[in-house]
Amino acid sequence: MKTVMKVTLAATMMFCSILGNVGAAGASTTKAPAVPVMTDNLSKYGLKKSIELPVTMSDQDFSYTLHKIMIYDFNSKEAKTLRDKYGYQKSGTVLVNPKYLIWTKITIANTSNKNLYGSGGQLESRIRLFFDNSRSIVDTIGPMKHMGKTNNKDAMWTFDLDPGEKLTTYFAYVYEGEFDYFSIQHFGKQLTEKYVVKE
Repeated sequence: MKTVMKVTLAATMMFCSILGNVGAAGASTTKAPAVPVMTDNLSKYGLKKSIELPVTMSDQDFSYTLHKIMIYDFNSKEAKTLRDKYGYQKSGTVLVNPKYLIWTKITIANTSNKNLYGSGGQLESRIRLFFDNSRSIVDTIGPMKHMGKTNNKDAMWTFDLDPGEKLTTYFAYVYEGEFDYFSIQHFGKQLTEKYVVKE
């Protein structure tokens, strides 16, 4: 019997806008076919989803929404493009030889009545990603070409949010462990469930 851990995060579907075709004899409207927008590639790593994206976790001070998560081999074409564009490097991370670059689209919001300031390290302490039972490290990695930019919408490291302010941006991690499931924890509160299936 083999135990398989299944993830519980799912991709949401978005649709194309309606295109209008106007003819000489009169106006007619044609609906474009529904086209799924890729919000994750978890199935590539054997993870099955059952929750729609986006997902949000919040408390009295801070809100986190995950819109998209893509896992790339660290030396893949996609990862190299992101690394070259934003300056993601191995140095400065806990992991010496990461296997994967994890690219996320997120929204963070200040739900408190005071200023909220921090960096990738503070975000990592609030929001933790996990993929296996050994709790292998999913480490943040900084965009070296944009480290001095606060509230950068392309590749965030530092954020500075006034009360009620929110920021939608992209944030990266590195990882070298296995993929048994996917879960998010916000201050120790587990967002997703893990299903164990025997076969």
